[in-house]
Amino acid sequence: MLKLKKTLTALSVAAAIAASSSSYAQDTGTLRIQVTDTQGNPVPNATVSVSAPDTLAKRTAETDDDGYVRLGGLQPSRDYQVEIVEEGYSGFESGNVRVSSGQTFELNYSLTAEGSDIETIQVTGRAMSTIDTTSSTTGTSVTLDMTESLPTARSFQDYLQLAPSTKPSVGGNPSSKSGVNYSDIGGEYGSSSDNVYYLDGVNVTDNQTGTFGANINSEIIQEQRILTGGIPAEYAGGQGLVTRVITKSGGNEWSGSVNYYFQNDSLVADNENLSQNSFDTFDTAVTLGGPIIEDELWFFGSYQLKDREEDVTDPVTDTQLRTIKDEQDLGFFKLTWQPTGNDRFVASWFNDPQEISGSDDPRTLNNRDVAEENGGDNYKVEYSRYWDNLILTLQVSSHEGEASRVAADNSTRNDVAYRTADGFEPTNADTDKGGYGVNSTNFRNKDQYQATLEYFLDTYDMGSHEIKAGFVYTVNENLQDSRYTGEGAQYTSIGNRNSGSSIGDYLDADDWVGQRDLSADDLSRLISNMASSDDAALYTSRYDTNNDGTISEDELRSGVIFDSTEGNPTGDVNVYRSQEVQTAPIEMETKGKTVFLQDTWTIAQWTVNAGIRAETWEHFSSKGDKIAEFDWEVAPRFSVVYDIDGSSKVWGFVGRYYDPIRTNMTDFAGNLTGPVLHEQIYLEDRWLTYRVRGGEQVQDAFFAPSTKTPYTDEILLGYATNIADNMSIEVTYTDRATRDLLEDYDLGVYANALEGTDFYLPLSYFGYDENPGSNYVIATLEGGKRDYEGLQVAFTKHRTASDNWFFNASWTYNDAKGNTNSDSNADLQGDFVWLDPRAPGVYADQPGNIEHLVKLFGSYKFDNGFEVGAVYNWNSGTIYSKTRALYGRHAPLSDEPYEVGGHTDTWVQEGVIGSQESPAYGTLDLRVKYTYDFGESYKAEFFLDIFNALDDQAARREQDLVAGDGVYEFGEAVEWVKPRQFYLGARLSF
Repeated sequence: MLKLKKTLTALSVAAAIAASSSSYAQDTGTLRIQVTDTQGNPVPNATVSVSAPDTLAKRTAETDDDGYVRLGGLQPSRDYQVEIVEEGYSGFESGNVRVSSGQTFELNYSLTAEGSDIETIQVTGRAMSTIDTTSSTTGTSVTLDMTESLPTARSFQDYLQLAPSTKPSVGGNPSSKSGVNYSDIGGEYGSSSDNVYYLDGVNVTDNQTGTFGANINSEIIQEQRILTGGIPAEYAGGQGLVTRVITKSGGNEWSGSVNYYFQNDSLVADNENLSQNSFDTFDTAVTLGGPIIEDELWFFGSYQLKDREEDVTDPVTDTQLRTIKDEQDLGFFKLTWQPTGNDRFVASWFNDPQEISGSDDPRTLNNRDVAEENGGDNYKVEYSRYWDNLILTLQVSSHEGEASRVAADNSTRNDVAYRTADGFEPTNADTDKGGYGVNSTNFRNKDQYQATLEYFLDTYDMGSHEIKAGFVYTVNENLQDSRYTGEGAQYTSIGNRNSGSSIGDYLDADDWVGQRDLSADDLSRLISNMASSDDAALYTSRYDTNNDGTISEDELRSGVIFDSTEGNPTGDVNVYRSQEVQTAPIEMETKGKTVFLQDTWTIAQWTVNAGIRAETWEHFSSKGDKIAEFDWEVAPRFSVVYDIDGSSKVWGFVGRYYDPIRTNMTDFAGNLTGPVLHEQIYLEDRWLTYRVRGGEQVQDAFFAPSTKTPYTDEILLGYATNIADNMSIEVTYTDRATRDLLEDYDLGVYANALEGTDFYLPLSYFGYDENPGSNYVIATLEGGKRDYEGLQVAFTKHRTASDNWFFNASWTYNDAKGNTNSDSNADLQGDFVWLDPRAPGVYADQPGNIEHLVKLFGSYKFDNGFEVGAVYNWNSGTIYSKTRALYGRHAPLSDEPYEVGGHTDTWVQEGVIGSQESPAYGTLDLRVKYTYDFGESYKAEFFLDIFNALDDQAARREQDLVAGDGVYEFGEAVEWVKPRQFYLGARLSF
């Protein structure tokens, strides 16, 4: 019988509010389609096929007795064609159907009887829904349409800013919701160590810093999923965002492109804050994909070159400091082999070598400048097997991440501090003397072996189950070779004008500007090492002023005078130095096993997602010995979604996310064969070593046996509804509690000196019967916590064939409080009682939080080939504290000594933590694009991007050091929004 085919181009859209993270088949999505006749009766045994011109996936199956068919393993695309054929009905094709990774979208189609006079095929039900009524996950899907339509910096990091809850980030590691957004090391804001990054299925999260560990060619991104809450058990991470970049593949049709983007100083407005800043940049890329063997073997490759040259201004002298160059080469190649309709092999490679000649921080002097060498090779091999209701995926991946540093000046580093009470105002040229201080080669590599099964079971009356189970084995490597420059030491001194200062003056005065590396808590350590040294009698004769045979802390405070410049590399007054007495390359490892099991059960209007994720990790020293083992930690995750009417839903989620300890702590406890540092203080005419760091003589740290893995518990409630065929609004409330945070403890303080006080922690708290004899132990921070509540409202309008525009708007409120910023790092809270989480004045608004975020973006396509896109981001300002410089940290101001809980100390001043807020600001970016089609498949595109179109060079960050840093005073802006910039580009594609 002749079958007539009528066509329909019906846009099937669905909200991008779930995401993916781990790997395997989360790179694909699913369509669940119901086929009925015009009376609403199911059409069984209809043949349904789906395919897209920009993907390899093609699926065909028949509807069941209820007219349903499920088609899985589909690569992300917004251009799927759905074809339905059944005897007795007019067949048709429905175009512009969208598939997103990690999601199941339900579509309903109604067929007309063959020979009917009806010329239009009716599309009903969820075919026009913008909401996934089975999902409890929040986030964003960044599609090709969005990245091609909006002004962005052409990087996956910049695309993260399109998610509603992400905070501004200059470095590309944005905090989301409760994710840490501040480090007191250097007082840095705008970078989170809580995120998880996947590029082309490879986990490239830096195993030392928790930040992104690789870049990728922006031309090869098919879809980027950004997950921010309600994360199912199959996904790692959760305390920050999880992002997954899915790359393009070759197909039966040849495709390719060449583009060029550029910008120079003539396209940039005058810099109001750093007058000598200027730059030139270009970005060019080529892509090519197609068949090697049609219908069986395909390839896709690309190469991108990014080059930037920038002049940096000295903010003190308003003169040019230096010119820096940033060069990136981004290669990519993917080979896909599909020997049968159910078997697929994928092999891919990408690399990201980057050379940066120096720092773009205007506060960094040329003598402290450092060049960077970053990047490496990344590989993935994947096999997938598809059955009717089962998908098996096996994957092996390898990530290489170099992060090496080369000092511009190899002289000895000397940080010099000055008092300012007499009116002297030192600059950074006074405080930052000598070179950067160290040259280092560092590789942070990761190998992963993964297997996952996805099984779909339809029990009809009892609903359907989508069951996922997986196993991941991970090996993190941290390879280091660091060497001090100059004489093999780094100095911390005081200026000659302050010669004669006592150690009491050095420790207690509040008007010092510049780095100090001693504190009052070091006094007992100094006394102990004096008593055990060969010069014990000499020290006693000098400092035991009451002749009782022992040196007290008060005697030390007044008796030690800093007035000698002997041997000082810059002729300043000796106080402290760290001397490298041994160095060698070292390698540490962590090894982890992860399993997850998850069931998504949908019955009638209810969907229940129940799962568990379990992880165990081992840490190995530079000798290859196991130094820590974290037993299986089980993280349950559970949600319930109620589909109100097919276009609205309400849901709740509760779950736990673990944050495995990174290799920076493995280095802390596992450096047994590498660098050995002697920390020394200068006492009149000689250096006294009072602490040895690294090596086996005195191990720097042990993992305490009782140490737990940090975790975050989340409760999420949400409501979403369609307000039109292609518009939806979503409201979510999030409550998070982060506990079992990590720190390093000085047992001499906490398990000895504090006995009898409220802050005492017995050895049993750490799992010991006796002191292990290390400098520190890595342990769970007693009383440490971070609490978060957030509210988010998001509006989404999808582009359709009939109205040519899309628009997203969101408002996010963040309320973040806590008593620690520690995040898998060794900081000061286990060393100094006045910073203890249980101490007064410590629990407060979290530094780095931004209470209000507003984001608007959208695009409109005109019929004449022009398109206009815009992005507007506004925030209420960053919360920060009043701080002072201590050990390279920005520590909160402390009070005069008084007693709390039986212990007298200089406690944190009430109301200084989280007491300040930088000004609110907003930025508007614009894009104008023109597309010219010629021939059957060729087109030329021309771009004009305008960043900071209003040229509002607002302050992004303010100085938090009350004494200033020699460049900027307290409360003065230290970073600004860049001036208005025009960015021009063109692309030819086929």
